[in-house]
Amino acid sequence: MDKEAVKRLVREALEENEELFLIELSFSGDNKILVEVDGDSGVNLKECMRISRHVEHNLDREEEDFGLEVTSPDVANPLKVLRQYQKNIGRILTVKTKDNKTVEGTLTEANEKKILLEWKAREPKPIGKGKITVEKTAEIAYNNIQEAKVKIIFN
Repeated sequence: MDKEAVKRLVREALEENEELFLIELSFSGDNKILVEVDGDSGVNLKECMRISRHVEHNLDREEEDFGLEVTSPDVANPLKVLRQYQKNIGRILTVKTKDNKTVEGTLTEANEKKILLEWKAREPKPIGKGKITVEKTAEIAYNNIQEAKVKIIFN
């Protein structure tokens, strides 16, 4: 399997729609190719089929047999690339850090190095009885993120 040719074909197919971006391209030992793509506004089935056809029609099955799967990310899957974080700004993330702490908040910023989460918490008043609502923030570097998922909220 010519992996470089596959990478080039996937890149060409993605260049036809600048809203799309690659999340993962993997090859298994039994010549199965998995292409996972996402888009700034999501990915529809038509786009997955277009990418699949572009790759498949430019590879020779007579030369080497292969399986090809082009998918979009599952909502339950963790975020993997910067552009996924950027497209989810304004949504609630649940982030597990490498030291096994869990932080949940609204994603307000995502740059090349870190993300910023904001949330409100109830804490005891500094003086007197009762609680007050305080705004909290957390900056988390990507290299400290074990897993980050968009929280799914059903209305």
